[in-house]
Amino acid sequence: MVEKLRMLPVSRRALLRGAAFAGAATLANSAFAQSAVQQLIQDRDRGNWDDQFDAQTSRAMADVLTNTPMLSASNMPYMQQAIASYQQIVANGGWPQVNPTVKLVLGVSDPSVQVLRQRLMISGDLQRGAGMSSAFDTYVDGALRRFQARHGLPTDGTLGEYTLKAMNVPADIRLNQLNINLVRLQAMSGDLGRRYVEVNIPAAYIEAVEDGRVALRSTAIVGRESRPTPVLNSKIFEVILNPYWTAPRSIIQKDIMPLMQKDPTYLTRNNIRLFDAKGNEVSPDTVDWNAPKAPNLMFRQDPGKINAMASSKVNFHNPYSVYMHDTPEQSLFNKIIRFDSSGCVRVQSIRDLDVWLLKETPGWNRQQIERVIASRVNTPVKLTEEVPVYFVYITAWSAKDGIVQFRDDIYNRDGDQQLALQSNIGVEQNPGAIEDDNLPKQ
Repeated sequence: MVEKLRMLPVSRRALLRGAAFAGAATLANSAFAQSAVQQLIQDRDRGNWDDQFDAQTSRAMADVLTNTPMLSASNMPYMQQAIASYQQIVANGGWPQVNPTVKLVLGVSDPSVQVLRQRLMISGDLQRGAGMSSAFDTYVDGALRRFQARHGLPTDGTLGEYTLKAMNVPADIRLNQLNINLVRLQAMSGDLGRRYVEVNIPAAYIEAVEDGRVALRSTAIVGRESRPTPVLNSKIFEVILNPYWTAPRSIIQKDIMPLMQKDPTYLTRNNIRLFDAKGNEVSPDTVDWNAPKAPNLMFRQDPGKINAMASSKVNFHNPYSVYMHDTPEQSLFNKIIRFDSSGCVRVQSIRDLDVWLLKETPGWNRQQIERVIASRVNTPVKLTEEVPVYFVYITAWSAKDGIVQFRDDIYNRDGDQQLALQSNIGVEQNPGAIEDDNLPKQ
């Protein structure tokens, strides 16, 4: 019985609860059950259940979150404190490199865990009271998840490739990153407006801010390195429900022409219609798809579920022909690397953003927005009052005391290659203009 209990992958708390229940249900067996539990607790091979029992993983995760906008001027003291803290870390010799020879996950016991503990203690993710055990217990698990949250990584508690790369960026390089981004943040510390939208390109996320608080956050997909999303300040003036998508010349020539050579039904299947300069529709059958140059026609995709911009598009004034929009490929938001567009910004929760943008425009509540989207009718909606939008490039910031956030320098603007952890290897490099999003995949 004892040996069977020892093999069960349960926590100390669950085991004690189970023993108590068994004792209440079967009084005759209570003495034996208690004896078995006592033997397990006293067993020197029982693992590190005491540490697991006391860990506060969920609280460590919550510590990273805040409703203070990233661009808030109130964050400047936190940023200054972060710089002072990292100056002290650098002066003390930085932190050790973590190079484990085994996979470090919850439950593993290995000498390299001590190095991991030291690294997490120095950066403030692990309390020093957790000690220098070789066990990857729930103290380390919670600290690692906190570290991952601060670096915009999946909080899975696993020391994977990107987590390890982020962890091994030297402290002096992180300090320089903080100093560079302090200047960027100071440039944005003025009055940004009562309501505004901020897109942080390296973080690939969006904040909708109202009255100094974050009203909505959304995951985003931004431009790949060869077609970067530009830094800009503008104003959102329009939301288009059920937008058309017009293919740019570069995509017509490079992608659509070869696709039509292989599959003459491609345009029809993707609801893409052709129009001449006078607005007359042209049949795809009349086009020579083997010609060296694409026809001088407009390629326009009708609204619908497979439209490249899906349910909606958010327009703002800018010289780059970029915009924010929905996408039919929602699975892309689950990727670690979300630098995959041609410069535009795809928004995961765009219908929530639409509701927030239009809430001060009479007649446009969520119910009306959903009704129009369901109709598949192209419907431009002008905002009653334009909302400022800021596309920024911030790779390090602090919006909460003792919490420093870092993101990859995906466009190599921070001055050190070690900060571009998530490279675009394998992503097709295309120096074309920033004027579109990606080709429909249907």
